[in-house]
Amino acid sequence: MHPSVKKITEDYFNTLNVEAKTLTSWFFCDNEIDANECAKLVLQNIKKATSPSLWWFHVNDVILPNVGDLNIITNWNGEAQCIIETTKVSIVPFNEITEEYAALEGEGDKTLEYWKQVHWSYYHRELENTCYTPREDMPIVC
Repeated sequence: MHPSVKKITEDYFNTLNVEAKTLTSWFFCDNEIDANECAKLVLQNIKKATSPSLWWFHVNDVILPNVGDLNIITNWNGEAQCIIETTKVSIVPFNEITEEYAALEGEGDKTLEYWKQVHWSYYHRELENTCYTPREDMPIVC
């Protein structure tokens, strides 16, 4: 764990004047360029959503996010960038993602067409070497 993760956690809870809790830290995407760009978009208050497949949670034995969860977003190198709070969680089929949701992701030109193109490729990489194959109706955790 990068020392900045511990520092941002301590600073955050000190500001609230409460005992620090351990927070999960992670970066977006599966490559350095996108991970760093997405972290930057969060810091600019442009990226307000993220969309792993439900199947990714299953194969990685990761608990689904809950409203109120706090997570530390890092860059690709694990350096803390900010703390985010989950405000809503929905599971939506890939083919039912809306223009409005795609815009909340804040990536590229923020269109549904762009969202589908980059996420379809991502889901293929995310689910490679698993028992799952991306489908139009696959469940996406929004």
